Amino acid sequence: MNRPVKSIVSSAPTRIDLAGGTLDIWPVYLLHDGALTLNAAISLRAHAELQSRIDGRIELRSIDTDRTVVASTWSTLDASGDLSLLARIARHYQLENVTVITRGESPAGAGIAGSSALTIAVCGAAARWTKSSEDPDRLLQVAMNVECQTIRVPTGVQDYRPALYGGVAAVELGVAGIRRVGLDVDAAELERRIVLAYTGAPRNSGTNNWEITKRHTDGDPRIFQCFERIRDTAVAMRSALQRGDWDEVGRQIAVEWENRKRLSPGVSTPTIDDLIARADRAGATAAKVCGAGGGGCLFCYGPPAARSAIADALTAGGARVLDYRIETEGLRLSSGVGTPD
Repeated sequence: MNRPVKSIVSSAPTRIDLAGGTLDIWPVYLLHDGALTLNAAISLRAHAELQSRIDGRIELRSIDTDRTVVASTWSTLDASGDLSLLARIARHYQLENVTVITRGESPAGAGIAGSSALTIAVCGAAARWTKSSEDPDRLLQVAMNVECQTIRVPTGVQDYRPALYGGVAAVELGVAGIRRVGLDVDAAELERRIVLAYTGAPRNSGTNNWEITKRHTDGDPRIFQCFERIRDTAVAMRSALQRGDWDEVGRQIAVEWENRKRLSPGVSTPTIDDLIARADRAGATAAKVCGAGGGGCLFCYGPPAARSAIADALTAGGARVLDYRIETEGLRLSSGVGTPD
């Protein structure tokens, strides 16, 4: 007789960072009064499923990387081995007698916070599975810390919030803590102006952000001034978004990109420069990479009438245009009971 299989299914959205990225890494934001980042959750989601077992073991399975790890108990999982992020989450929540299956809808190394979204999805499911706290602040703290342990460099705070809450938001950064403020933005109008594309090359955000952060905390005055301007751009873009001034939003995206490129020579690449030039000729008024740069995704901004031409230009340049929508819903969780296959 087949035993019923208990399952918990979860998913969380990735994001486009509109302005103020890298400011969200401690202690960078403490050095810039009024620091904030702006981001929009998007419908390319990270998924996790927890399924009960009858043999007492724990299995971790990544569909994206085609890797599987099986252990007799959570305590014997190797947190520095294969699927180390999942192993660390399983160890934290002391998961047992369960299979954890994950997959993502975004390309690997896309710079749209796929790993952070996956971490939120798995932490949310694991918390429910073990009847642990599902308090949002608790989930944010656990997710940020286990990802930092995994990549072994400081992580920013912005990426976990669109995954948890969805929507378009400002993340205010200061000595009193981190505050997410949802913005009243016409998501459809913003979508009509943004083409998102994968450049074909993954990026290494941990390395880029760590190098920039270290130079900043070491007192590099040029880096400090770049972040001052990036902060000012985020403030101006927030205002433009809230009043629906779409031309000004585009102007601020262009300003942000110029200052972001000054942070490190590795932020842009010849491929990225070529794609942006193609989009510009097709009618784009601004463009920037997602995340730390050096590869991954970029988005191009322009009038709705030019959207199709911009997408065609990016495709002709070798990029893969991604179908997305701005996602108003964050972490999703559902439970069920079924029979094994």
